[in-house]
Amino acid sequence: MVTDKPAYDQLIDYLTTSKSIFHNTTAPVADMPTIETLMEEELSEQIINLCTQQEALEINHRAIIVREVDGIVYDIQQVLEGYWTNHATEEQAEFIHEFAGLIKNVFDSAIAELLD
Repeated sequence: MVTDKPAYDQLIDYLTTSKSIFHNTTAPVADMPTIETLMEEELSEQIINLCTQQEALEINHRAIIVREVDGIVYDIQQVLEGYWTNHATEEQAEFIHEFAGLIKNVFDSAIAELLD
């Protein structure tokens, strides 16, 4: 596993405790993608950035990261299952962007330890 398990668990706990953002009854923006699409796009962008920045990563490490991200998306989907197909609000989009950045930070830290 590339990610730091305790840090990852804290992120999932943070998502769970922040779930009220997704209870928001504010009308979603008409052209805003679904929470699923937004989460997948944000995580994809962050992981591409990660792999680009971490030039020392070998192909097998990159493959492991992609598999772990698939598992992360599954975990996020389980937490947000009642909201996964809803169109996002601006507040939710901001949260998802920040959350994806936090996931990248967990990978950055774990990779730094792995490569040291």
